[in-house]
Amino acid sequence: MSAERILVLTGGIGGAKLCLGLQRILPPAALLIAVNTGDDFEHLGLHISPDIDTTVYTLGAIANPDLGWGRRDETWSFMRALQSLGGETWFQLGDGDLAMHVERTRRLAAGEGLSAITRDLAARLGVRAQIAPMSDQPVRTIVSTPEGNIGFQDYFVRLRCAPVVTALTFRGAEAAEVSEPIAQALRGPGLRAIVIAPSNPYLSVDPILAIPPMKSLLLASSVPVVAVTPIIGAEAVKGPTAKIMRELGISPSPLAIVEHYRGLIQGFVLDSRDAHLAQRIDMPVQLCDTLMRTIEDRERVAAAVLELVAALEGRSSAPAPEVL
Repeated sequence: MSAERILVLTGGIGGAKLCLGLQRILPPAALLIAVNTGDDFEHLGLHISPDIDTTVYTLGAIANPDLGWGRRDETWSFMRALQSLGGETWFQLGDGDLAMHVERTRRLAAGEGLSAITRDLAARLGVRAQIAPMSDQPVRTIVSTPEGNIGFQDYFVRLRCAPVVTALTFRGAEAAEVSEPIAQALRGPGLRAIVIAPSNPYLSVDPILAIPPMKSLLLASSVPVVAVTPIIGAEAVKGPTAKIMRELGISPSPLAIVEHYRGLIQGFVLDSRDAHLAQRIDMPVQLCDTLMRTIEDRERVAAAVLELVAALEGRSSAPAPEVL
């Protein structure tokens, strides 16, 4: 298998599952992961990077298997003590997880960049892939609702995705730069393909694409760009993707995801349950059972992604529709 690097754009639990599958079947150092930081926020005086931490914990084999986020074998003494003092407890921070946030905040205050901090902490936790934030500058996802604008974590955690979404904006994106590890990979040699993980396109991937240099670098890339569906039938594999699509006037469907990434991707991994839609997608399609409940599932989907990449390599013009 080629030792050239695969770049994955990701955020959240579903994307982390695919990244774990890729880490397990790719050679060491062949995987670079650009993680959404639009979910980042300041809480209890700490810099919280939920998608980065989910990715690090998952690839470091210490993720909480029951919750899907946070650390395995977590304890909650801090939250109980905070509650007894009348503090805010709507965003849960486990005792082990708290150490990550404290150390990150300390190093940021000392002048280190988020990319360098993330690389070091991931390595200390045994992650073989390189994980980098999409940017070292702050970008914040703002959810517009009929009642006004709210921060992402208020929408996602405190309000449990209940408000109707009328628009999404990414504050700070226009002034942000692509983090150096990601920019170097996109500008330099050795990149084999770009993969858009089965993360929420609107909440997890769009913040990455909202950084103007990121979109330009991706469009200028000569390597295949493929996406994995986050939708099976008319429902999301996990999270509020389908709900948000309906509220934004978009019919939930893998076809809508293809349209959302139109002009960026050249191939699409479609769930085998939706095989009847393949001929309606005007680009190469890889059929696969995309549900990832087990380690073997993650490896299977990762292998399907690499099969699609291999099929696309060497193409210099848009192919006729094809099911692989």
